[in-house]
Amino acid sequence: MKTKTLKTSLLDKKYILAFALLSSCFMWWGIANNLTDPLVRVFKAIFGELSTFQASLIQFAFYFGYFSMAIPGAIISRKFSYKTGVLVGLGLYAVGCFLLYPSTLLQQFIFFCISYYVLACGLGILETNANPYILVLGPRETATRRLNFAQSFNPIGSVTGILLAQLLIMARMPLNESGDIYIAPEQVNETLNIVIFPYLSVAAILVVVWVLIAITKMPRMSDAGSDVHLFKTFRKLLSNRKYVFAVVAQFFYVGAQISVWTYTNFYIPEHLHVTPEVALRYHTVALILFGASRWVFTALMKKYKDHNLLLIASVIAGILTLNVIFVGGLVGVYSLIGISAFMSLMFPTIFGMGSEGLDDEQTKVGSSGLIMAILGGALITPLQGALIDAANVNISYILPFICFIVIAGFAYYSSKHYKRRLRTNV
Repeated sequence: MKTKTLKTSLLDKKYILAFALLSSCFMWWGIANNLTDPLVRVFKAIFGELSTFQASLIQFAFYFGYFSMAIPGAIISRKFSYKTGVLVGLGLYAVGCFLLYPSTLLQQFIFFCISYYVLACGLGILETNANPYILVLGPRETATRRLNFAQSFNPIGSVTGILLAQLLIMARMPLNESGDIYIAPEQVNETLNIVIFPYLSVAAILVVVWVLIAITKMPRMSDAGSDVHLFKTFRKLLSNRKYVFAVVAQFFYVGAQISVWTYTNFYIPEHLHVTPEVALRYHTVALILFGASRWVFTALMKKYKDHNLLLIASVIAGILTLNVIFVGGLVGVYSLIGISAFMSLMFPTIFGMGSEGLDDEQTKVGSSGLIMAILGGALITPLQGALIDAANVNISYILPFICFIVIAGFAYYSSKHYKRRLRTNV
């Protein structure tokens, strides 16, 4: 039985073009996610009256957008198709990027928050549709591995996003004598134009991608009539303990990922006494490690169970986080970078494991719950910012540590669930 599973194809050849276009979307939202990460420190410098907590509300607006649009994204796929959802998501993503231009003219922090919210609303709809679309583009037996493969393009976008932030934003920031970002009042307009330029460039490319997807014939297997049994399906999902635990684990995973990456630009300058721009180079290494590790974990899934890999990854990530908190220095910095290697497995694996055993309608609606869990990034990240204001950056990493404990708990529960299912089928 095991041999048969390993020989099951990853993807039907007739869906290669559709898969390639959808996989590119994983890259595009990776750019947005990681282009935004270093900007908490930048906006804190631009709008000098902001605390770390207040500046991190950019991340709250961003990830609350995901939360807000997860259910509408599911309704779109239910009433129309996954392809429609992908197009709506890409369109809103581009609109949010373009809105940063009038926000720059107004020079008010609240308008930047609104622009990032709109941008992320598009990403929420896009992810709600793209993730389950990938799951159904081939055999059920390889669904989680197929999603991990598609998600492997996400780190490419992540690295691209952080490089754009490093080369086009952070490298052009004015610094004071101590090497920290300092922006005089007369430099605000110029600095804001520097910040939004990468977003406007990405938006122009998104318009081209939108047209390519719109004119490409794609499978409509995800269509499912006009009736939306949203609340009825959610009630069924809430009775599925594994699915509910997956949503909880996803909430804490996204909170951990965004917090780890956002405050890298606070932790590394403090421990290595380097500028934020130099610190971003370490962040880039972390994202490259993240991307490479996802390919490694995808390959390991051919031999090892996904829940076992998830358990090992979350335990090691937790140990590395303890180094970040209590050891610090070069060991803390290397540990902080190393966490990314083990986070790479988590999002697609939790998503795939949470979707196991769901019928077509539950998969559609259930994906929205797993995307709504991205709210973790909106809540945990500002909370860590508040801890930095109240204590220090080292102590603040206790929050990601707690997140990894929850993820390990989900992996252990899934392992027990898998063994019970095997005994039942015997």
